[in-house]
Amino acid sequence: MTDADAGTPALHPETRAIRAGRADNDTALAPILWATTTFVTPTVEEGRRMATGVGAARFYSRYGNPTVAGFEDAIAQLEGAETARAFASGMGAISAVVLGLCSTGDHIVAQRQIYAGTQMLLQTVCPRFGIDVTFVDATEPGAFAAAVIPGKTTLVIAETPANPRLDIVDLDEIGAIAGPMTVVDSTFATPLIQRPLDHGVDLVVHSATKAIAGHNDATLGVVAGEAELVNWLYSFAVLQGANASPFDAMNGLRGLRTLGVRLERQSANAGAVARFLEGRPEVGEVRWPGLESHPQHELASRQMALPGGLLTFDLVGGLEAGRTFVEALEIAQLATSLGGPETLVTHPASTTHVNLTPGELEASGIGPGTIRVSIGLEHPDDLVADVAQALARIGA
Repeated sequence: MTDADAGTPALHPETRAIRAGRADNDTALAPILWATTTFVTPTVEEGRRMATGVGAARFYSRYGNPTVAGFEDAIAQLEGAETARAFASGMGAISAVVLGLCSTGDHIVAQRQIYAGTQMLLQTVCPRFGIDVTFVDATEPGAFAAAVIPGKTTLVIAETPANPRLDIVDLDEIGAIAGPMTVVDSTFATPLIQRPLDHGVDLVVHSATKAIAGHNDATLGVVAGEAELVNWLYSFAVLQGANASPFDAMNGLRGLRTLGVRLERQSANAGAVARFLEGRPEVGEVRWPGLESHPQHELASRQMALPGGLLTFDLVGGLEAGRTFVEALEIAQLATSLGGPETLVTHPASTTHVNLTPGELEASGIGPGTIRVSIGLEHPDDLVADVAQALARIGA
């Protein structure tokens, strides 16, 4: 088996994450930071070519930058994509997809179980531009395809695993939808756990701020897919101005180098915590794709290489129990991000999904006692002990 592009033996994803994105490194092992905003243009004609073309990396950094291009190339390789475009955040990336591909009179199908920022974009911004949106239950087989309106639906948006309850979307089902363009937010999985493009999906989006960069020091988004589609988005992205900074792209490349080992440790740690939580009297449902009790465990096992480091559970005591629990933790810390080396806990109803109405929260499966945990790299025994002592404080 060979890599068709490189003519070399095919590499495992963990190896490719270390080798990719080095075209401008020369002999440097670490990613090189091109901190400049502006490059000298050698001729008028070359300036015209870069200003009107796609992917100019040495013209003006809103158009492109060598450090950013290295990150884009690495993500494209890992996703099996023809190309990629980096953005200043995950929301910059998803906004570019929605507003760059859809126009007045178009229709979008999206899922109810989705990151609240994406939901608010679809619910509040799209109607202002005359773009209709239909939300469906992502766990219901055939729901996406059934909501497509032939000749009107331009985009189908899925997120898997979904934030925050880790609902799993069937990637083969999304990839088989004919007509509209399809996009999957794969932030929770990363390209080392799943590759939506392999299932026929048109575009994959990441908030690389999270596990890809992996150290809570980069704000970064990326879209990958076939060149024709990403290049169309390139022109919109230049005008939108949500371009990735070279510094964040450098940190994104650094994060990719250790992504494989981090995901393995985080998945193992998450399994230890999830299994401890199951059966505890203070805890209702526990959601982690690696648990056989997860309603879509079989699907997750089929399309995900690892269960991942995210888990969600419900405290039966509701809001007060949730507040007591998260404030009693000593190792895990209360913060809204995920994918970093530290274990972080989030109360979605009051943070990530705080702008949703009570009905929308209920439709997304988020209750007052719902807790999302991004498991870090600490020793699993320490994490379990920390969770145990925090649970003991409930009702004490």
